[in-house]
Amino acid sequence: MWQKVANWNTLRNQMLAGFVSVMIIVLICAGIITFNSVSTLLNTKAETQMKQIASQANGRLEAIITQIDTLTLQAVNDAYLQQLFLSNVLGKEVSFSERQALMKIANHIQAYSGVSNVELYTTGFVRLFPLDDQRLSDRVDHNWIEQADKEKGKLVWIGNDPKEPGTVLAIRRINLIDRWFSNGGYLLVRINRSYFDFQSQLADTGSHPELLVLADSSAGPIVTDGEVTEDISELMQTSSQTVTVKQKRYILVKQLSEETGWTLMILYPVSDITDGISVLRWAIIVSGAIGSVLFIILSFLLSMMITRPILRLMRAMRNTRQGVLTPNLTKSYTTELNDLNMTYNQMVDNINGLIKLVYEKEVIQSRTELQALQAQIDPHFLYNTLEALYWSLQEKDEEELADLVVAMSDLFRYVIGSPNKDEWVTMGEELEHIKRYLSIMSVRFGSRLVWEIDADDRYNHVHIPKLLIQPLVENAILHGLEGKTDPGLITIRVEPSPVETAELRITVSDDGPGMSEAALQAILGAMERGGGGTPSSGKGKGMAISNVQRRIQLYYPALSKGSRGLSIQSVPRQGTSISFDIPIHKEENDESAKQNNFDR
Repeated sequence: MWQKVANWNTLRNQMLAGFVSVMIIVLICAGIITFNSVSTLLNTKAETQMKQIASQANGRLEAIITQIDTLTLQAVNDAYLQQLFLSNVLGKEVSFSERQALMKIANHIQAYSGVSNVELYTTGFVRLFPLDDQRLSDRVDHNWIEQADKEKGKLVWIGNDPKEPGTVLAIRRINLIDRWFSNGGYLLVRINRSYFDFQSQLADTGSHPELLVLADSSAGPIVTDGEVTEDISELMQTSSQTVTVKQKRYILVKQLSEETGWTLMILYPVSDITDGISVLRWAIIVSGAIGSVLFIILSFLLSMMITRPILRLMRAMRNTRQGVLTPNLTKSYTTELNDLNMTYNQMVDNINGLIKLVYEKEVIQSRTELQALQAQIDPHFLYNTLEALYWSLQEKDEEELADLVVAMSDLFRYVIGSPNKDEWVTMGEELEHIKRYLSIMSVRFGSRLVWEIDADDRYNHVHIPKLLIQPLVENAILHGLEGKTDPGLITIRVEPSPVETAELRITVSDDGPGMSEAALQAILGAMERGGGGTPSSGKGKGMAISNVQRRIQLYYPALSKGSRGLSIQSVPRQGTSISFDIPIHKEENDESAKQNNFDR
C-alpha cells in the first residue's frame, strides 16, 4: 500500500512539474522569437545606415587629403621657392628678406585648407621658415625624413604631433626641377585635428558615431580619437564587427580608401542601436516572469491541497527508513487516508515495542558475555591466605618475600575487585597494575627482565576496560623472554593514534625471538575464531590475544566495524609488537555500544 501511495504521489508531482515546465518553455520561446525578430530588423537597419555613413565619411576624407596634397605640391613647385632652395643647395646664403618672402606661400596653403602651420627646411635640416633656429631632426623622428626621401616628393603623413597633441603632421620632400628633381629641402605642415572631425558634418544623418582615421599598417595612426588610441592595433587586426573599447561595446565598420590607402574606421556604440529594443526586452522579461510566477504559485497551491496529506505520511515513512519510527498524528478529510494513517500508527507502535525488547535482550547478552570473558582472566585467590603468608614471612625476616606478597595482594584486589565496582578503570590505574605485575615477574626472571612504560601523564584520566593491557604484557613475557638467556626488554607505550586524533594507540612489544609467518597466521586464525565465540584455552593457542580481541570488539563496537582490533607485527629474531586503538572519551564508547546493539 505504501509503495502504491508513493508511486501515485511521485506521478502527481511529475505531472505538475511537467505541465509547469511546458508552459514556461512556451512563454520563453515566444519572448525569444519576438525579441530576435525586432533585434534583427533594427540591426539590419543600423548596419545599412552605418555603411552609408562610412562611404560619406571616406569621400570627405579623400577630398581633404587631396586638397592638402594639391596645395603643398603647388607650394613646393612655386618658382620663387624653387629658385631659393636651388641657391641654398649651390651654397649661396639665404638672406633674411628672402626667407621672409616665403610667408606668402605659407599663407596661401593655410588660406585654402585646414593647415595651421607651414615649415620649410633645407637639406641640412635647418629651418628657413618660420624665422628661428629649430632643426627638422628635433621636430620629427629621423625615420620620417628617410620615408619622405624614399617617396621622392610624395606627401607622407606622420600622424599625431607628439609636441602638440591637437595637431597632425605631414611632410614632403622639395624636388628641385632645375637640378634633375634632386633633394632641395623639406616642407612640413601641421593640420588641426578638428579638420578631420566628421561628426558635425554627419549630424544630419541622425547618428552620432565616434570616428577614428588611420593610415595603413606600415604608416601607423594618422588621426585617432583620444579614447581609443590604445586599442588601434587591435582594431586594425580584428575581423569582428563588435569590439569592446574602454569597457564599452561598439559596432566597428571599416572603409578602405583606394586613393590614399588609409583605413577609415567608424565606431558606433551598441547601446545606441539597442536603445530601441530595450523597452521591448524588459517588457517581455517582466511579463514572462510575472506570468511564470503566478502560474507556478497557483499550480503549487492546487497540488498541495490534493497531495499534502500524502506528503505528511510519506515524510513519516522516510523517517522509518532512517531508523526513527514516528507516528503520523495528522488528520485528513479523506476516510481512506485516515484508515491508512491508523494502520501505519499501529504498525509503528508494534515495531517500537519489538525494538525495545530486542535491545534489552542484546544488552543482557553482551553483559553476560563480557562477564564470562572477564572471568577467564580474573585469578581467584584468598586474601586471608596471602595475609597469613605475609605475617609468616615477617616473623622469619624475609622482607623481600613479604613485599612480594603485598604486591600480589594488591594485584589480586585489583583483578578481582568488588562485584559492584565498575568494569572500567583509568589508564593510570591500569598502568599501575601492570607495574605491580612486572615487579612480581622480576622476582622470577631477575635481571633477564627489563621493562619500560612510556605514557604521558595527561592520558591517566582516559577510561579503559580493566585488564585489557595486562594479558598482552603476560603474553610478551611468556613468549618473548622464556627460553632466552640474554636480558629481554618489554615496552608498553601509550601515544596518540596516527589514524584518529581522538584516539590513543597502546603498543606492547618485546625483543624476543619473534614469530615466523606460519606462526603469525596461526595466531591470527585463533584470534578470528576466538572473536566469534568462546576463546580457546591453553598456552600457545592464542587465548590471551583472542580474549583481548573479543573484549575490544564488545567494548568498542564502533572500532570493530572498521576491522580495527589488535594489530600484530613480528619479525623473526627481532621481536613482536601488538597494538590497538581506543577512543579517548568514554562517553563516545558507551554511546557507540548502544548504537551498535540497536543496529544489531
